[in-house]
Amino acid sequence: MYKKFYFYLFFTFILISNSYSNIEIKARTAILQDYLSGEILYEKDPDRSIYPASMTKIMTSIVAFDLIKSGDLNLEDKFIVSEKAWRLSTAGYSSMFIMVGDEVSVENLLRGIIIASGNDACIALAEGIAGTEEEFAILMTSKAKELGMENTNFSNSSGINDPDNYSTVKDILKMSRYLIKEHPEFYEWFAIKEFEWDRTGGDPITQGNRNPLLYKNIGADGIKTGYLAVERYSLASSLERNGRRLIAVGSGFETKNSRSRESTKLLTYGLTNFDLVEINNSDKSIEKIEVWLGKDDYVDVYVNENIYKTIKKAKKKLLKVSIKYEGPIEAPIKKDDKVGKFKVVYDDELIAEYDLLAAKNVEKVNIFTRLIKSLNYLIWGDV
Repeated sequence: MYKKFYFYLFFTFILISNSYSNIEIKARTAILQDYLSGEILYEKDPDRSIYPASMTKIMTSIVAFDLIKSGDLNLEDKFIVSEKAWRLSTAGYSSMFIMVGDEVSVENLLRGIIIASGNDACIALAEGIAGTEEEFAILMTSKAKELGMENTNFSNSSGINDPDNYSTVKDILKMSRYLIKEHPEFYEWFAIKEFEWDRTGGDPITQGNRNPLLYKNIGADGIKTGYLAVERYSLASSLERNGRRLIAVGSGFETKNSRSRESTKLLTYGLTNFDLVEINNSDKSIEKIEVWLGKDDYVDVYVNENIYKTIKKAKKKLLKVSIKYEGPIEAPIKKDDKVGKFKVVYDDELIAEYDLLAAKNVEKVNIFTRLIKSLNYLIWGDV
């Protein structure tokens, strides 16, 4: 027979508010995502092509981080600064102020990119890794395709104006999500507010992080600003508050102040209008289900992934979960055998379904015990 159980979950909600209004963001294109659930909370023309400007440097950093993670690159490795890289160490460009012939560590170049937004550091890193910036851009685009950034092409490592260096806010969001998920230890660098570089031939220079949200008391910890005259101002931003993370990307802000104000507005909208609900923790058992002819009468069942749902405020009663299985489940049972289904329903609509797995092995009882159990079942209906 099929057994089906419906039960309400008791959730911890974050930043309760009575605000339900929608918003309009003053940017040409923007997007907002709840990180853990992956749900999009706001979007405005998210597939519109943009010039990502210095947001390109997120991918420059990712390529290096991936190589460090694989052991093919070390933070202590040093690269020699070329004349091409040095030429961007001048007024009018975001620079780390490296000099021709300098040997600069990968760590310092990365900090110069992430904190000071150094275009010169981008080229030095790119040339050190791939030989030329053009070859490095191929690595960047290849990684973009791997991440599903279908409307992106990188032609340089810094984001300096080039018609072949383009993306969308939706793709920048995918890239930012990957950075945070796969490289959390390096992502912490994006929250650092100052970088001091002991440059050759001059006094040490200290530069501040260009991300304006880091200086507001909203929990922002990244990610990257951008500016091109043709694109105006852009920002990929993220904050974490009370265990909940939001990621926003916007481009086409008219002014610096507008970029800061509208990005803050977008992130705040996500916090105050939606709740993040933890539906399942992969480390915890969901329920015990009956076992037939097993050495154990019950077996714990679980779903092997964390499940989150983002919902509008005051809509929690519309969210239900259930388990369905044909039982009791006959032994023997092996750990991680599929024994049923875990269903998530919102507003009477099935929104997700997952395999229900056995949490441990359950051996079958010996033949004598099986006979006794079968006889009891025939006489008494007792399993």
